[in-house]
Amino acid sequence: MLAQLYHDVFLEKRDTCATDNEYDGAHWGARISAIFVIMATSAIGTFFPVLASRYSFIRLPSWCFFIAKYFGSGVIVATAFIHLLQPANESLTDECLTGPITEYPWAFGICLMTLMLLFLFELIAYHIVDKKVAELGQNAQSHSHFGDEALYTKKEFESEEDEEAKLETAPVTDQQETRSNYPSHFAHADEHQDAEVIGSPVEDKNKEHYYGQLLNVFVLEFGVIFHSVFIGLALAVAGDEFTSLYIVLVFHQMFEGLGLGTRIATTYWPKGKRFTPWLLCAAYTFTTPIAIAIGLGVRKSYPPGSRKSLLTNGVFDSISAGILVYTGLVELMAHEFLYSNEFKGEGGFKKMLTAYFIMCWGVGLMALLGKWA
Repeated sequence: MLAQLYHDVFLEKRDTCATDNEYDGAHWGARISAIFVIMATSAIGTFFPVLASRYSFIRLPSWCFFIAKYFGSGVIVATAFIHLLQPANESLTDECLTGPITEYPWAFGICLMTLMLLFLFELIAYHIVDKKVAELGQNAQSHSHFGDEALYTKKEFESEEDEEAKLETAPVTDQQETRSNYPSHFAHADEHQDAEVIGSPVEDKNKEHYYGQLLNVFVLEFGVIFHSVFIGLALAVAGDEFTSLYIVLVFHQMFEGLGLGTRIATTYWPKGKRFTPWLLCAAYTFTTPIAIAIGLGVRKSYPPGSRKSLLTNGVFDSISAGILVYTGLVELMAHEFLYSNEFKGEGGFKKMLTAYFIMCWGVGLMALLGKWA
């Protein structure tokens, strides 16, 4: 079946699909402006959370990050189902397609395969991290999958010893406030490290937690960027619907960037990787504008409704959907709501419900944008 599908996609000569696009030459100035406007809104969404979490002159209250974090989670989940999986299914079930592609719901199948493959990768990553920790001599009491790190650091790369020293000398009320403002993430229990291992390689978060965080963030970035390429190409060659698509994509990219940027901002980055978050933000910021520019360059020859375009868009949207479904449901919902320490203690359930309703707003608004794009 897969061999025949490969033949159908790459070797089939017969093409009954469209060989042109709807580009009509109108709104040329607006099409050029889309490159810069969407670049700006994408940058606002991704870079601002990182900047606000690092520099005191634009430091925001913790509740702003709280809203951005869970609103962004909702955006990612809605993007997976409304903006990726459904368009992928439409592309792979287009009436002009023939052959094995029409004999199976490939959009959902590819999404499912991607999801299962990601789960395998995470199992392997957990095994590697646990093995590294075991080799360093960490005991069971300090065991943690991908760590118990502070989400919003007050200094760019403040060490745990400095933070603990500040907490020990601070009043009790200040300690409680600080810990509530900077909750832990990816922690599955109240885990700690014994005093005798502090300062040893075992205590080094760079080695213990960085690989898991890197995997999660890069997987999310990978899924989002694939999607951004195709919507940029689609906007460049759009016809009568260009104006409405332009407006919707401005908000779409900003909301999606907010979801990605918040995740990047709330990830612990060691000193040796200080440029990584900026590179991730820049990659998202420039992907769609570059795709728009390429689309304008091939505006008279790029056929978004052709057989190969439909199959390519459908396959990659399905892969991206699988990535974001897994990331959204497992990492952004299950881990954060059920397994983290953020909602434990007095008032934790009320805080959890607040986060849930904020996430619902993110889901709802992003799903609503799917009516137009």
